[in-house]
Order: sequence, then C-alpha cells, then structure tokens
Amino acid sequence: MGILSSLNREQREAVGLLQIGTFLEFFDLMLYVHMAVLLNELFFPKTNPQMAALVSAFSFSTTFVFRPFGGIIFGYLGDTIGRKGTVVLTTFLMALSCLIMAMLPTYEKIGITAAWLVTICRILQSISSMGERVGSELYLTETNNAPARYPIVALLTVASSVGGAVALAMSYLVTSSDSIIGWRLVFLVGTVVALIGSIARTTLRESVDFADAKRRVQNVIKESNEDPLIIKNNIIFQEKVRVASVVSLFLIKCTWPVCLYFFYIHCGNILKNLFSFTAQQVICQSLIVSLGQLIGDSIVAYLSYKIYPLRILKIKLIMFFMFIVVCPYLLNNISSSYELLAIQIFAVVFVPTIYPAAPVFYIHFPVFKRFTCACVVYALSHAIMSTVASFGTVYLTGYFGHYGLLMIMFPILFGYTFGLIHFEKLEKMVGNYPEKKTHTFSESLVPLR
Repeated sequence: MGILSSLNREQREAVGLLQIGTFLEFFDLMLYVHMAVLLNELFFPKTNPQMAALVSAFSFSTTFVFRPFGGIIFGYLGDTIGRKGTVVLTTFLMALSCLIMAMLPTYEKIGITAAWLVTICRILQSISSMGERVGSELYLTETNNAPARYPIVALLTVASSVGGAVALAMSYLVTSSDSIIGWRLVFLVGTVVALIGSIARTTLRESVDFADAKRRVQNVIKESNEDPLIIKNNIIFQEKVRVASVVSLFLIKCTWPVCLYFFYIHCGNILKNLFSFTAQQVICQSLIVSLGQLIGDSIVAYLSYKIYPLRILKIKLIMFFMFIVVCPYLLNNISSSYELLAIQIFAVVFVPTIYPAAPVFYIHFPVFKRFTCACVVYALSHAIMSTVASFGTVYLTGYFGHYGLLMIMFPILFGYTFGLIHFEKLEKMVGNYPEKKTHTFSESLVPLR
C-alpha cells in the first residue's frame, strides 16, 4: 500500500510489528473456533446432535463471554502503564494459553476436568486477544494522523483475517485423514510464534498521544507544587466521557460477533445437516469464505485512504441490510453448497463493522480513558452478542426456521445505524467530516485528546 511509503522508519516498523502480532493473536484464537468440530469431541463428553449444537454454541461463546473482565483489567493497564506494555503482556498471555492447550490431556484420560481446563484456556485466550487488538488499534491511531491512520489501522483487520485464514488452513490439514500434522503440534507452533511476537514488541516506543498526555500530567504536578486543587481543575483530568459515545460505540461493535457466528458456525451446521458435509468439508468451505473476507478487508483498507471511512460504512450498511431482508428466503431455497458459499462470501464482504472507521470513533474519547472505554465496550458487546448469536440462533431458527435470523439481525442493524449517525454528528461538530468524497479536511482539526 502506497501510504506506507510516506511513513518514517519507526512508524513502518510499528505497523509491521503490530500487524504480525495481530496475525499471531487471531491465528491462535481462531484455531479452536475452527477445529471445534474435532476438539469438542476430545475434551467434552459425547452427546446427541441437539446437545452437540449447544456444546458448539458454548465453545463459541466462551471466546467472548468473559471479555468484560479482561476489558476492565487491560483497560486499566492500558490507561496506566501505556499501550506498549499492554500489547506485550497480552501477546505473552496468548503464548502461555496455547502452550497449556498443547499439553492438555483429553476427556478420555481425565474426564470432565479436561472440559474445565480447556474452557479456562479459551477464556485466557479470549481476554488476551481483546487487549491486544484494542491496544494495537489505539497505538496506531495515536501515532499517525488522518487520513493515513485509517488504512493503517484497517490493515490490522487484514492481518486478523490472514490469521483466521491460516488457522482454517491448519485446521483443514489436521482434520485430513492422511495428515501427519497433529492438533497439539499446531498449538505448539502458535505458542512459539506468539512468544516471538511478544519479544519483538518490546522494541516499540510508547504512542505519541499517551506519552504527550503523560508529560502534560507531570508538568501539571510540577507547576502545582503538589496542590491537589490545581491538578483536579486541570482540563486533562476534567474531560469526561460522553455516555452517548459509549452507547454508540457499543451498538456499532455488536454486529461482528453475530455475523461471525452466522458466517462460520450457523452456515457450517447447514452444510452438515442439509448437505451431509464432513468436518473437513465444512472447514474447507469456511477457508474459502475467509479468503473472501481477506480480499474484502484489503479493498476496504485501500479505499479508506481515498474515501472517508464513515461513508464506506454507510455503503456497507445499506448493502448488508438489503441482503439480510432476502437472506431467509435464499437459505430456504438453496440447492447446493455453492449457493450457500455465495451467500457467505457476499455477507462477509459487506458486513458493517467498526472498520475502517475505528480511529474516527476512538479519537472522541479522552486519552486517559480511551483504552478503558474501548476495551470495556469491545468486551461487553462481544460477550453479550456472542451469547445472543450462538444460543439465540439455535432456538430461534429451531422455532421459526431461517426467518428467526431476522429477529436478531434487524435490532443489531438499527442499533448500528444509530451509532453511526452519532459519530457522524461529532465529526461534523469538530470539522472533520469532509464536504467532498475524498479526504480534504485539515489535519489540525483532528482532536488529539
């Protein structure tokens, strides 16, 4: 991407290190999600098909449901010790969880204890991946100016898509009948690469916004001669978080976990039940879908340097809403797995998420509360909606067929629209919303809080 050539050496190294780290984090995180059809049989007791679907929903939801605890912990650390230290720590925790997973005995050997231990590892992976992703996004947002920060942060999404695709490819190899690659070996590889990524990230410098804010705090303390009233009245400490911004960011972030479940888990169940796909065949089709996601994310990242990100999200929202309206009808009339594949790819390309407008949203939060707000909102939205998506889809589609999906999707899309309108108003208030379709606003108008 041409924008990278305009960055200095330190900025390019930061982008590279954080992209590699994000790739490793999502490779490790998604390994279990995509190998659940195999690993659930190893770590959980065998059940009937209905209970198997619930176990699948449980394993999916544990990827997100405990993230609020991580949001509080890593949010505090990110706003206290800084962005750099937090992303180093989260990458190390991911390496540790992968190592434990690789060494775990199965249900056949230690019974239900295996299920509890693997769930604990999934929780550790979940909360560490959240802190890593938010920390990386904030670091790049705070060390680059608009419009360059939009494609740079969006490249993290591309890296996560690559990580998910590679995890799917490894899952495909592991589930191949003639494969010599065992699932334990895959998790050991994940351990090594995550550990290398953690060490490499120690070379990063602290983000500009956070370091500058820290210096301002130190100057205030020095000038106040330890007078607590002067410190308390300083604008750095008085700046408050807008409740409407928190709610809007929450609503915007709710779309991805719901759609992620639909793309891979729900459609995977359709392939198994309607077309009698094996686990390996399901993983193969999911791999193709992930490649479509990767291409879509790459195109969006490129366009975000030329087209204002909120406008891109508007287009995606309109396209996805029209798709969801007809989706139940399409699912009721599919006659081959190729038709389902087309539905999956279209949905994964146009799903409205926070990207590439994440920096637009983040800069409207105070710098010393930014990490906490982003982490907690990320965690709560994914925890709540992954649970709603996984268990809600199982029961609603059981009663209403594919039209049950609309009962989940419509409220999510309406909430997303509300959140988008809120941040569009904020951007217009500070003068960042461009009049033309390209980025024409002044860099000086970007609020550095």
